Amino acid sequence: MEFTAEQLSHYNGTDESEPIYVAIRGRVFDVTTGNSFYGPGGAYALFAGKDASRALAKMSKNEEDVTPSVDGLSDKEIETLNDWEKKFEAKYPVVGRVVS
Repeated sequence: MEFTAEQLSHYNGTDESEPIYVAIRGRVFDVTTGNSFYGPGGAYALFAGKDASRALAKMSKNEEDVTPSVDGLSDKEIETLNDWEKKFEAKYPVVGRVVS
């Protein structure tokens, strides 16, 4: 499936009848099974319905970092993002891609 950023934003966990999606580098993961983390009130709820690439790379929970942009990240931050991506791949199914 292909999602625009707008469409992805609807899968943010606020509607219990819908899955929860988080994107990394444009790949959309179904993180519904991790709803205690990504659902409302969860530690990573601000990532739900968004591409959280930059925030994951920077290990940041700042709203301004929840963006797909990886421009200007250090090698260490890219490595951290790669690690997060591997964890997501092992744990959550990929359900689509974010398109512009």
